[in-house]
Amino acid sequence: MARIAGVDLPKEKRVEIGLTYIYGIGLKRSQKILADAGVNPDVRVKDLTADQEQAIRQAMSGYLVEGDLRREVALNVKSLQEMGCYRGLRHRKGLPVRGQRTKTNARTRKGPRKLVAKSKSVNANKK
Repeated sequence: MARIAGVDLPKEKRVEIGLTYIYGIGLKRSQKILADAGVNPDVRVKDLTADQEQAIRQAMSGYLVEGDLRREVALNVKSLQEMGCYRGLRHRKGLPVRGQRTKTNARTRKGPRKLVAKSKSVNANKK
């Protein structure tokens, strides 16, 4: 089992797809890394040799991935919140940051609906 950047890559997948399991690496970056390392993207992760794994690690050394990237993103969000800018306030409140509508959508950011009980009017009950 190949372990790169602290992530166990799935054995049965092609190495091109397996690298995308690492935070900060998408398909295009994976293809670029494999081209730089000189590894065939069609080979399965379980069939990688130790030399190929080392070449992939060497090609990835220039990129910010996994823990370092997560830390940098968290620090960026924290600085926005400390600044008190609009985006920072939206992060703090747990609302969408990039201008999406929130009246009907945004359930992912806002969480499950909170039911608001409707109070019956006092005059409606008197008849």
